[in-house]
Amino acid sequence: MLDAAFIQQAATRLDAAERSRTQVRQFSLDYPQITLEDAYAIQRAWVAQKIKDGRKLVGHKIGLTSRAMQVSSNISEPDYGALLDDMFFDEGTDIPFERFIVPRVEVELAFILSKPLKGPNVTVFDVLDATEWVIPALEIIDARIQQVDPQTQASRKVFDTISDNAANAGVVMGGRAVRPSEIDLRKVPAVLYRNGVIEESGVSAAVLNHPAKGVAWLANKLAPYSVTLEPGQIILGGSFTRPVAANPGDTFHVDYDMLGSIACRFV
Repeated sequence: MLDAAFIQQAATRLDAAERSRTQVRQFSLDYPQITLEDAYAIQRAWVAQKIKDGRKLVGHKIGLTSRAMQVSSNISEPDYGALLDDMFFDEGTDIPFERFIVPRVEVELAFILSKPLKGPNVTVFDVLDATEWVIPALEIIDARIQQVDPQTQASRKVFDTISDNAANAGVVMGGRAVRPSEIDLRKVPAVLYRNGVIEESGVSAAVLNHPAKGVAWLANKLAPYSVTLEPGQIILGGSFTRPVAANPGDTFHVDYDMLGSIACRFV
């Protein structure tokens, strides 16, 4: 376990990187002994620092939900991060590009809870019972840590991504909200257009075969830390498309078929 001083220093470096839009060196290069627990400790310290600065925790995100992404990251389970109140943007609006460094867009479903979920032993059925609404969402991911080290050419590792709040940076929700019992949550399709060109498509079953499984996993994963998923919180269930890069001037439109669509523009 890395010492508390380094963990706090790493969190401060991430905060400075976000503010200055200047990526920092990979923690896994500076500290090759870093573990997943260390990475989550850095993330928790970063979140605590943000809350101390006046931001509010409003939910959580789940990432690395596809088997292909887990294999590429040399990890056998998803990861998670925090959603803070100033990460949310209204659909159909302009998103300031200067808020980010290298933003990319992913297609997801968001679960809005009406009951608490606390592990262990939370199941998909518990998640469905505790969910008031499911609504389409776009996650804007970013990298405050260098993806490739300029000296060694080493690629960023999963420890770096988890430290970096599992890459989360923004959320856009929109389209049609539904009760979880209204539709088959495994069969929600989505087609992502960037500047009128189809860049990605997918179906929600790609998220662990059912997007509610990720929420159950998260509740159980957070149980040892005495963290409960609270009523009113928003849980991003995981992407069912690859991330698509966003540049200034890019317009995104994502069609979720029966659940409507989301549009936004980076300026």
